[in-house]
Amino acid sequence: MIGLLQRVNRAEVSVGDEVVGRIGRGLLVLVAVHRDDSEPDISRLADRILGYRVFPDSAGRMNLSLRDEAGGLLLVPQFTLAADTKKGSRASFTKAAAPEKAAAYFDKLVSICRGELANVETGSFGSNMQVSLINDGPVTFWLET
Repeated sequence: MIGLLQRVNRAEVSVGDEVVGRIGRGLLVLVAVHRDDSEPDISRLADRILGYRVFPDSAGRMNLSLRDEAGGLLLVPQFTLAADTKKGSRASFTKAAAPEKAAAYFDKLVSICRGELANVETGSFGSNMQVSLINDGPVTFWLET
């Protein structure tokens, strides 16, 4: 699984004219599922998202996690992160999980995160979404299980 984690001051995702998820300070994470991912990858990615130290401590060093900060988490499914872009000028999506598997894994990731964090919002799986954010730093990390 892939999580493209971005520290944000605020972020939201809309489908059409409707905002389906919105957070203040916290993390926006774009999520993709590979076809070869297995169940343990879900909890591993959740643990990394919630525990990755990206927020500054009193000395200004990135030593605090989302668990420490109790900020918001906006999880957005984005299968294009699983694309193979090594050759040519068009991405191949043969490494991406089938939609049924990806949706189930995404839903389980959301459930795990909601079990540990009060403010978890999501995008809409399979929808054309518009994501807006104020990236803080910018601080962006590619997490992979």
